[in-house]
Amino acid sequence: MYQMVQGNVAASPVNPKLKQTKQMRPLVGAGVLGMLLVLAAVVAWSYYTASLRKADLLKTELLDLNRDGFVIWNRPGGKIVFRMDFRSGALDLDSCSKDGKILSCTQSDAGKLNFFIQTVKPKETVMCYRVRWEEFSEREVEHAMSYKGAHWYGGAETSTQHWPILISGLQPPKPFLTSDIYSNRDAFGGILERYWLSSSATAIKINDSVPFHLGWNATEETLYFQARYQNTPYKPAPGQEPFPELSYRVCVGSDVTSIHKYMVRRYFNKPTKVPSENIFKYPIWSTWAIYKSGIDREKLLRYAENIKKNNFNCSHLELDDRYTTYYGDFEFDPVKFPNATEMFQKLRDDGFHVSLWTHPFINYNSSNFGVGIERGLFVREPTGQLPAMVRWWNGIGAILDFTNPAARDWYLSNLKDLKSKYGVASFKFDAGETSYLPEQFSTFTPLPDPSYFTRRYTEMAMPFYERAELRVGYQSQNISCLFRIIDRDSVWGFELGLKSLIPTVLTISILGYQFILPDMIGGNVYPNRTDGSGELPDRELYIRWLELSAFMPSMQFSIPPWHYDKEVIEIAQRFTALHETLVAPLVLELAGEVLDTGDPIIRPLWWIAPNDENAHIVDSQFLIGDTLMVAPVLEPGKQERDIYLPKGRWRSYKGEHFDKTPQLLTDYPIDLDEIAYFTWVS
Repeated sequence: MYQMVQGNVAASPVNPKLKQTKQMRPLVGAGVLGMLLVLAAVVAWSYYTASLRKADLLKTELLDLNRDGFVIWNRPGGKIVFRMDFRSGALDLDSCSKDGKILSCTQSDAGKLNFFIQTVKPKETVMCYRVRWEEFSEREVEHAMSYKGAHWYGGAETSTQHWPILISGLQPPKPFLTSDIYSNRDAFGGILERYWLSSSATAIKINDSVPFHLGWNATEETLYFQARYQNTPYKPAPGQEPFPELSYRVCVGSDVTSIHKYMVRRYFNKPTKVPSENIFKYPIWSTWAIYKSGIDREKLLRYAENIKKNNFNCSHLELDDRYTTYYGDFEFDPVKFPNATEMFQKLRDDGFHVSLWTHPFINYNSSNFGVGIERGLFVREPTGQLPAMVRWWNGIGAILDFTNPAARDWYLSNLKDLKSKYGVASFKFDAGETSYLPEQFSTFTPLPDPSYFTRRYTEMAMPFYERAELRVGYQSQNISCLFRIIDRDSVWGFELGLKSLIPTVLTISILGYQFILPDMIGGNVYPNRTDGSGELPDRELYIRWLELSAFMPSMQFSIPPWHYDKEVIEIAQRFTALHETLVAPLVLELAGEVLDTGDPIIRPLWWIAPNDENAHIVDSQFLIGDTLMVAPVLEPGKQERDIYLPKGRWRSYKGEHFDKTPQLLTDYPIDLDEIAYFTWVS
């Protein structure tokens, strides 16, 4: 009940409802505010839980995906061991979904795409991720891999080779194709594979279907992996749209050695046979560095005579280069090599096997040039009507099309005729790089990846595998021949010099090529690229080169020791004997294992010490198998060097025992006629 109070002044009556409303306003405001706070909390919680679900969606095992790239951890709560950024677009994460082990997205900020990451765990200690980014347009796809915080190995033979890989400058992505790095020193080499390995136990292999370009930025410590079909030698397969895809596998293991073993067994071809024992036991003697194209019958017979006179063994004698009248002929020049049949018989009687230099070029002045045109044996210009002419180091001509069965049969038939007519033991297959293909060309079988031309050329050596020699390789690990590193200059340094030998041999070993010929002792004595008199390599350089070569799978002389003095002859005799008795038996044992495992014969120090950070960067020592470690002197004027001994018990060639390891031996004395080597003591 409301009571009305009267006063002397007349007053307006009070509305009870209005009074109640005024009293309720603070309560209503508080209620609304409370409801807003509750709503905000609900929204925040929903957003938070959605974020958790999205974060969980974008994780697959040890990989975390974001719009700009992904990272991989070595273990839960561990460290990041791999980082890849997307440079050609950012993912629209709202388009991403997860189905079991496959995380996929359908949209980027540039449009529709097909992107997925599939997780595969092939064994308990290995986790792999299949990554694919495919555009539905002609725009390029580019990812950027960081190499910070780890040492990387693999990729390609290069003119200036380092171990681990040493990158300098800025390089926009360029086609990752086989090239002659002697004539083009900024290119990728004649032996390459789309495979890299890191000291952080990660490995990446780019798929064969990718039109792959590689670039880098040393300042950012980044490699650029790019796929494109525009302004490039790569072509889409017939009937395929020119929409590039970038696809690759990243695998993470427990250590660098074990992850490499997994990758080799899973993804690399393996040789099917071991070449002749003699090429591992005895030196190969080549006429090239000493005589070049001036070789003739008299010089060849005198060279063979001096090999015997100085009491050297010989796997085979290699006749290189110009023994025909014109390049592209398959018959001996009757002026330079009169009565070739009798010459070969004399060499056989003296105990020499002879191999011949060969190549894929038919010069325009050879009679076989007309044969090739008539039969359609050559790589052609784009219309397919005319042969595509190329320039190589011995002139101008056409290049045989090894995708054409008729060209393959014709070439092999000519080689086999030489073999049967003269008793030729085998062949040195020179060139084969895609850099000798014309810029625009067509082949009998289309080549989406021009480096398949290199693969087809290497197959020509298979019938002659026992003593055959190649200088190129692409997916060619199953070709059971010697693979020779590109010509060396007669210099000390890392640019095609003595210091480059170990990094190059280690690199191509990691790429799966184990039967290695480290080129000629002392280099090729090319003009203006020789430390020494110009006619001979520097004497000290020659001796140190000889000592190192004695611990490689095979040895090759051209500049002979008797062109120096009696002491050099004696050093050469001692080291060829050491190669035959100590090195070759171990190499042959390991060569048999290569057929099953693909593991290197020549191994980096980290092979037996995968978690030793010091072993990751040693570039002037190596292992033969797990039990013989070699440390040559590679500096002029030095008769000592530092030597790193990984963990284990080691015995030196001098009889010293080293049990407290790992250990760095500083200024370890090594005379000019010595090379330091150590055997593992079990």
